[in-house]
Amino acid sequence: MPSHTAAARRDPGPAAPPPEPDLRHHGDAEVRGADAGLTDLAVNVRTGTPPAWLKARIAASLDGLAAYPDGRAARRAVAARHGLPTERVLLTSGAAEAFVLLARALPARRPVVVHPQFTEPEAALRDAGHEVGRVLLDAHDGFRLDPAAVPEDADLVVVGNPTNPTSVLHPAEALASLARPGRTLVVDEAFMDAVPGERAALAGRTDLPGLVVLRSLTKTWGLAGLRIGYVLAAADTVAALERAQPLWPVSSPALAAAEACCTPRALAEAAAAAEAIAGDRDHLLARLGEFRRIRTAGPAAGPFVLIRLPDADRVRAALRDRGFAVRRGDTFPGLGPDWLRLAVRDRATTDRFVTALGEVLG
Repeated sequence: MPSHTAAARRDPGPAAPPPEPDLRHHGDAEVRGADAGLTDLAVNVRTGTPPAWLKARIAASLDGLAAYPDGRAARRAVAARHGLPTERVLLTSGAAEAFVLLARALPARRPVVVHPQFTEPEAALRDAGHEVGRVLLDAHDGFRLDPAAVPEDADLVVVGNPTNPTSVLHPAEALASLARPGRTLVVDEAFMDAVPGERAALAGRTDLPGLVVLRSLTKTWGLAGLRIGYVLAAADTVAALERAQPLWPVSSPALAAAEACCTPRALAEAAAAAEAIAGDRDHLLARLGEFRRIRTAGPAAGPFVLIRLPDADRVRAALRDRGFAVRRGDTFPGLGPDWLRLAVRDRATTDRFVTALGEVLG
């Protein structure tokens, strides 16, 4: 008769669930400290930014640092940029602050986050004591949003567009179909200004009940260290979020940057940058297509692409040894250790990266 030990070896029981993703891991962790000299494909901030004219505007604001910040002019500028009244605009210390405000200030009985996407919304909701549901989009379907997958009773829904890290741009009509009375629909458009024509944008819409759009100025303009973003929503929602903010939440230099980035000159420059990014992304995708082992999610619409390949952890480490930092994918719910995110860079940088990648893949 077999021993209990032998039987246990043959029947190990149910497999342990996979570990929960680290929702607080972000791409900047790949290029800190001793790794700051790596060629950065891990962070999605546009290289060569901020431009000289924007630096000058920020520097000029330093003469007024003795006064408390006054956000009225910047708020008017953002409102005019989107054709909205000022009471529908809230300036925040980066878009990340907006996620914390939403989690703390708005009631939510059943919040749902559509993944894979930027993990800070779920982390903020959990920190505020919410039990968060997940809608996991399918890689086999190109991570496309199926509105029917969102539970009907979800009263707060968070989705990115274009989505970080998949780079998928969901149609505006698909997102709009999620709006309904009694539900807050949060659309993270932090990378929308990197999409030519900002097609599929919901910013500026006032006809959708419960719509909250988040925007960031840190990606296109290279202001991640300054922390500036904003919320577009109904006036009562903006007022509720503003009550949850500390006094003077946005610094005077950040306010100056927000105002400057909404001028016609700045919008034209951002539009030209979006076209250039699209061309550089096409080049990156074409070069990645040279590797049969690599699968690219998409079609990609943002300033980054998501790729899948076997043994991605080893590849990522080997690329670091060759001077390149890329973003691991296993910290995003719905992905795993065989995914990597690559920021779009200029064609010369892409060609150097592809050479290193070819060496790693043999």
